[in-house]
Amino acid sequence: MEFAIVDIETTGGRSTEDKITEIAIVVHNGKEVIDEYQTLINPDKYIPDYISRLTNITNKMVEDAPRFYEVAKKIIEITQNRIFVAHNAHFDYTFVRQEFLSLGFDFRRKTLCTVRLSRKIFPGLATYGLGALTKHFQIEHTKAHRAMSDAMATAVLFQKLFEKDAEKEHIVVFEDEITAKNLPPKVKRNAFDVLPEEAGIYYFYDENGDIIYIGKSNNIKQRVASHFSTNIKSSKTIEFKNRVADISYEITGSELIALLYESDEIKKHTPMFNKAQRRSRFYFGIFSFEDKNGYQQFYVDKIIKQPFSPIVVAESSETAKRILYSLVQKYELCMKLCQLYRTKNACFDYQVKKCKGACIKEESPETYNERVKQAIASLHIYAGKSFIIVTNGKNHQENGLILVENGRYLGFGYMDKSESITDIEDAKKYIKKMVDNRDTQKIISKWIENYPNCMRFF
Repeated sequence: MEFAIVDIETTGGRSTEDKITEIAIVVHNGKEVIDEYQTLINPDKYIPDYISRLTNITNKMVEDAPRFYEVAKKIIEITQNRIFVAHNAHFDYTFVRQEFLSLGFDFRRKTLCTVRLSRKIFPGLATYGLGALTKHFQIEHTKAHRAMSDAMATAVLFQKLFEKDAEKEHIVVFEDEITAKNLPPKVKRNAFDVLPEEAGIYYFYDENGDIIYIGKSNNIKQRVASHFSTNIKSSKTIEFKNRVADISYEITGSELIALLYESDEIKKHTPMFNKAQRRSRFYFGIFSFEDKNGYQQFYVDKIIKQPFSPIVVAESSETAKRILYSLVQKYELCMKLCQLYRTKNACFDYQVKKCKGACIKEESPETYNERVKQAIASLHIYAGKSFIIVTNGKNHQENGLILVENGRYLGFGYMDKSESITDIEDAKKYIKKMVDNRDTQKIISKWIENYPNCMRFF
């Protein structure tokens, strides 16, 4: 087995936007270096000043250097049938692969990361950066952040790792790491291997044990693996992968429960890499009542002030009013009866012929209320209803349950298939209480749209 130990310098950290400015490849046969290659590369892109200060590679230096396509054949040849080795291999491999993809060539090699190997074979060190490791092992490294110096230092480190592995104490480590090429440097292989291929949610943690991302999937293992594919899109993705240090999971057995549980956990923990569904405070709601003339009216108020459930919830009064105003426009409702236009007479929309006159009793309550029903149904199709949805459980002996009371999501739970539910109070015994909000309403509504016969009504 032979290894191509690679180091690159680049114009930045984004593989789809930045370019390689230097590459060095040291060929190692497990005993010694048998070949080497190094070249500057003209990136056809300005090298930022802070990058030049870091690498000592200037725009002037790469003016007459070859473009990547001119050295591509050499890179293919020198890495052919060899394991691609690098310190934080994901970064180097992704950049090299991206350069080839831009040429229409699908460059693929088995990879090995010396960061991951060092963590496993020499555990307990304070840090595993190349500078720290060369200092710890007294490896000569005089020109840090130049490709050949970094590659040679990595080669010496690799030799030490290989020699340690040759003692048969860690022989499995090399084999496992080649297989686990896409895992983040800090994640232990076993943490990935134990992931189930079942529905549920999963958590990514940093080195401090803080949750940095929560996700859900019908196949947890497959979904986690997709996070760590080599197709890096941005520096944010690189940062994300390098921050992940551990993984855990919870099986839900059901896609719907996974969706609802994920939404609740994201709001509870607010992980830094979850952008969607992080809003957790829904203080306001849209409520309705029938006035003395038989017209169904809407109004916005704080949820805590009302003894009954809102039709829909929102994080602010302004958001709730925007939702209500959109219903007025779409269903030709009366601004006055929606508490959006205060007047003793006809609302403004009646004057411009957008309101049919419910505000002055010109339109009958029956015809007006029909459109109100349509508006409520558009918010979520189970408004005002009480029911359970029965789904798969976490094993073959149980069912999963989602409970909604008077249009309000109460939570989910599990019950043995041999048991039965007679009423809503009976169902509550099995339910883990969750918070109702616009996100859960959308999730449940979408599920009912896809599976219209899933509800059992009370």
